[in-house]
Order: sequence, then structure tokens, then C-alpha cells
Amino acid sequence: MRLGTRGRYAVMAMAELALCTGGTGEARPVTLAEIAARQDISQSYLEQLFGRLRRAGLVRSTRGPGGGYRLARPPAELRIVDIVVAVDESLRATRCPPDQRSGCMKDASRCVTHDLWDELGIHIHHFLSAVSLEDVCARRVPGMSARLSGDARGYAEQAAE
Repeated sequence: MRLGTRGRYAVMAMAELALCTGGTGEARPVTLAEIAARQDISQSYLEQLFGRLRRAGLVRSTRGPGGGYRLARPPAELRIVDIVVAVDESLRATRCPPDQRSGCMKDASRCVTHDLWDELGIHIHHFLSAVSLEDVCARRVPGMSARLSGDARGYAEQAAE
């Protein structure tokens, strides 16, 4: 399973917004043009994403000169899963429709790998629920990638302090 561009770009944009506002959301509003330039994302694509993020209550907008976007809540209270779900990104790894008792096979049975992909989707959801926007900005994402990248100490090392 691969997370689509809507979810990835929404998280990138929200992290940029958190970093630009100092994480408090109380600094000046940040324009989509600024985010687009810094993250190399199309401004028109960001407009679509931020419309969804605003409707989900994750960002606030200010119109007019000096306008832009701010986080609606502190980054520590914003979960990555909320951002991904707000832009209608699916975290399911199965090809079966959600909440359908029958499977995706021609005879309405579930394929032999259904439970594997279903559990993967559940694990992804739980992982993204455990990570806040503040964690991402502070490079405190749990797992091996933090240790391997050299950009941050591993989660276990940080937790031990």
C-alpha cells in the first residue's frame, strides 16, 4: 500500500505551517504561495487540500492582505491520521469495500491475503494516530528511520531520557 499524494502533501504542508508559525498558530498567517514555494507543491493543489483541512477544523484562514492560514490547534494536539483522513485519503490496504461482509473475489469470498492487508491498514492507522504534527516537526517519529537518517536520535533513546 502506498499513501497517495493528497495525504503526503497535506502532512508536508501542515508541517510547514507549524514550522512557520513557531508551532503556536498565533504568529502571522502563512500564505499558500509560501508553502508551495518551500515544499515544491502546486499552489492550486494546496488550495484544494486546505479547503478540506479547513472544513475538518484543522486550520483557520484569514482573508485579505496579510491573510493566510494558521493551525486551528497546537501541533501537539494534531494527529497525522486526522490530517490524512481530512483530505479523504484512504488508509485501507484491501481492495474490498469497507464494512462489506463479502469479499472482492468473483464468488464474493475474501482472497487468501485479505486478513494480511486488513491488518496492515489497521497498523498504519494506529501508527499515524500515535504521531502528532509536533512529533514530525521535532523529528521524533517512532521507529528505525530516525536512527538511520542521522537527523534525530531514535525514539527509544529519546523515551529513555
